[in-house]
Amino acid sequence: MKLTINIDCTPQEARTFFGMPDLDPMNEMIVQEMTRRAKENIDTLADPERFVEQWFAMSGKGFEAFQNLMGAGMAGSGPAKKK
Repeated sequence: MKLTINIDCTPQEARTFFGMPDLDPMNEMIVQEMTRRAKENIDTLADPERFVEQWFAMSGKGFEAFQNLMGAGMAGSGPAKKK
């Protein structure tokens, strides 16, 4: 026997029914902060040289990790070794 039940409710109603927390205030705060930061850095995003310069200035370790990741990917993409 197969039984199908369709429930028509909004996502908010479903979250409330299952006792999940209301994350709308936190989501709104995050969106506002991202918007503020984007507006502050809009001139940097429009200029590719400044964008890349800022990206590399963030962390030497981050760039090092990126280099290691690319090196590992290139080392693994070579021809398979025969045993």
